[in-house]
Amino acid sequence: MEYYPPVSEKEGKKARVAAMFDAIAARYDLVNRVLSFGIDRGWRKKAIRQLGPQKGGRILDLATGTGDVAMAVLQLDPAQVVGVDIAPQMLERARMKAALHPLAARLIFCHGSAEDLPFGEQEFDAAIVAFGVRNFEHLDLGLTEIFRVLRPGSPLVVLEFSQPRARLVRLGYATYLRWVLPTIGQLLSRVKGAYQYLPDSINVFPDGDVFLARLQSAGFTETHAEQLTFGITTLYTGRVPLTP
Repeated sequence: MEYYPPVSEKEGKKARVAAMFDAIAARYDLVNRVLSFGIDRGWRKKAIRQLGPQKGGRILDLATGTGDVAMAVLQLDPAQVVGVDIAPQMLERARMKAALHPLAARLIFCHGSAEDLPFGEQEFDAAIVAFGVRNFEHLDLGLTEIFRVLRPGSPLVVLEFSQPRARLVRLGYATYLRWVLPTIGQLLSRVKGAYQYLPDSINVFPDGDVFLARLQSAGFTETHAEQLTFGITTLYTGRVPLTP
């Protein structure tokens, strides 16, 4: 059993999250499929549909991880998909998988964080963040940066874990997060302690209407939240207005 490299509180959330994901990169895809019972694939497909027509466009996949969403977005026939992540080992896995894709030339993966995107203003026609927005070190700054790099009229789609509203579902979900998920995650990833972060981050994330308000504060309009699978996941959408 391995331990992911310890990172001090002084180095910040970004460094701790990057170290954790680097440690689990090799088995990340397998663990995701098992822990979500494969349901996560359906969530991602629904999120990608919310991007709308993107033929010839340029799409940003933030917190791209091992690149599954970036590669799935190619079904929309964009000119380019740019995946960004803070964990180098996750990006390495993404590049290895992308090299086998028939449309590999349209995929770019680069190291970076949501709070300081290495792009100019209004470079993208759409953006998607699947299960990564809760990892932003500074949520509002990250959302503002995404807004900055999107062209007027562009959609933002965010898929994120949330807290179910129904009491019994919430209780069962809390039990799963606290006891089952960390145990299975540790066994499959062979990294001690890494999957304790997931329930902790879900519990503190400002979901629902609170997150919609944060999107609106960043400048997004037409914001909407749709709960999926009894509310354990929420699909958020917003759009950069056409006029200031």
